[in-house]
Amino acid sequence: MTDRPMLPIIPSATAPTRPATLLHDRTPDLIDVGAHQLCPGCGEPVALRAIVEAVAELDLTRACVAVFGIGCYTAFSNNLDIEVVQALHGRAPSVATGLVRARPELTVLTVQGDGDMVNEGLQEVLHAAARGERIACFMLDNGVLGETGGHMTAATPLGQRTKNTLEGRDAARHGHPIELSDLVARLDGTRYVARGAVNSAVNVHRTKKLIHGALRARQHGFALVEILTMCPTGWFVDTTEAPDYLVQRRGPDQILGVVKDTTRPTT
Repeated sequence: MTDRPMLPIIPSATAPTRPATLLHDRTPDLIDVGAHQLCPGCGEPVALRAIVEAVAELDLTRACVAVFGIGCYTAFSNNLDIEVVQALHGRAPSVATGLVRARPELTVLTVQGDGDMVNEGLQEVLHAAARGERIACFMLDNGVLGETGGHMTAATPLGQRTKNTLEGRDAARHGHPIELSDLVARLDGTRYVARGAVNSAVNVHRTKKLIHGALRARQHGFALVEILTMCPTGWFVDTTEAPDYLVQRRGPDQILGVVKDTTRPTT
């Protein structure tokens, strides 16, 4: 545990010099209820906020459908002011495929965790990418199956702690992680693949640009953004240490930024 700095004491004997703001004042229009019940320090609300803000900024709200997988983030599906379809565990890319083929004018995206996408639904996302389905998939990657107990996923980086890898994932005992972004980028059907993170304000800003890129690219084919998020509960670290632990746990090949973009003109 780290020593937390003392919070400043705000004098209450006089009226504040600036008007007060409520939490709701800073909640994006597409999130009906800003408060949530997820663990303190969880990075998934930040990632979801970036996604819905990008949908609004690109003026896609009225024709957007989000297909949710199964995970802690699923609790947000009832808080969003966009159409939401709940898929079975790992099946969101297949449901999204049906939606966009039946209603090609829609913007269809999926929200999944790494447990949902890489453990439960690896074939779903690989086949959708290979077919070049015009959907944008967002994977919230914390390396933990959080909703079902906090154990390792197939994407957990080497050395990361989870409930069943308390000394860190070891390749000899647990196998090597599946690097989904790199795997999907090799498929000819993909138009855009990127990796972002939400462990700092700078990375949130950069990740939002990647989300914009994916939402634009899905008009031409399959798009994927892997968003590295914090899970201090599953990692057994203090909430204040989680952003730095995300950097430590990230594999050497997990470089943030655009992995593949075929929508840009070649020179």
